[in-house]
Amino acid sequence: MFPRRLEQFRKMPVKAALIDLSGTLHVEDDPTPNALMGLQRLRSSNITVKFVTNTTKDSKQTLYDRLIKIGFKLDANEIYSSLSAAAVYVAKENLNPLYLLSIDARKDFPEEDLSRPQDSVVVGLAPIAFDYEHLNKAFTVLMQQKSHKLVAVHQGKYYKRSDGLALGPGCFVKGLEYATDKMATIIGKPNQFFFKSAIPEGMQPHECVMIGDDANDDIAGAMQAGMQGILVKTGKFLPEVAASISPPPTAVVKNFGEAVDWILCKNNCN
Repeated sequence: MFPRRLEQFRKMPVKAALIDLSGTLHVEDDPTPNALMGLQRLRSSNITVKFVTNTTKDSKQTLYDRLIKIGFKLDANEIYSSLSAAAVYVAKENLNPLYLLSIDARKDFPEEDLSRPQDSVVVGLAPIAFDYEHLNKAFTVLMQQKSHKLVAVHQGKYYKRSDGLALGPGCFVKGLEYATDKMATIIGKPNQFFFKSAIPEGMQPHECVMIGDDANDDIAGAMQAGMQGILVKTGKFLPEVAASISPPPTAVVKNFGEAVDWILCKNNCN
C-alpha cells in the first residue's frame, strides 16, 4: 500500500468493527479491561459489530455461552469463526475428513460418512489429538491418495491462556506438510477469503476495522484484505512481532476499551 493511499485509508470513517475474541475481548473467563462497557459504547454509536475468531477448540455455541456468561451482550449470529468457515469448505468440497479437533469443536461439522473412506484431514487446536497415534493416522490418510487434502482451520503459532502463552496448532500443520509433501489449505485468519467473507453485507473493506491482539493473523491479514487494523496490547501481543508487520497497524492501543475510544474519536473528527 503506497504512503499516500495509506494516509487516505487512515482518514476513512469506520462503519463496521470486526472484533477478535480470545485475547482481545476476553482471556478465558475474564473480560479484558473496559471491554464490557466498550462493546456497549460501540453498539450505541450505530457501528455494525461482528465477532471474528480463529478459536478452534470451542464450538460456536460454546463461544456464545461463554461470552454471555461473562457479561457480553450479543447474538450468536454475530459470531463468524474459522470453524464455521471450515465446515462450509468441507461441505463445498464434499470431503469426508479425519478430524484432529477437540470434542466440542467437532460439533460444528457434519458426521463422518462411514460408507466412504476418509479423504482428507482437518486440523484445529486439539491438544488431546496431538500425539503420535493421531498424527500418524492423519499421515496415513494423506498418503493414501495424491488428491487427499490437508485442511488447517488455522495455523496459529500460539494463543493466550490465563497461565500465559500456549502452543497453537501451527507446528502440527507444518509437521504434516513436511511429512506428506502436501500444502495445507488454510481457512481462518489471516486468509483474505476469511476476512472478506466476514464483512457485513453491503459494506466495503475500507469501511471496516479489525480489532485484534495478533499482529500477523488479525492485523496484517485484515489490512491486506483492505481493512483498517487496530492492534491491542492484551492477549498474545508481542512488541517485536508488532514492529515487524508492514504496513504498520492503523493504530496500536492498550486494550479493546481504548480501541473503541479510538474509533469513536476518529468518526467524530471526520
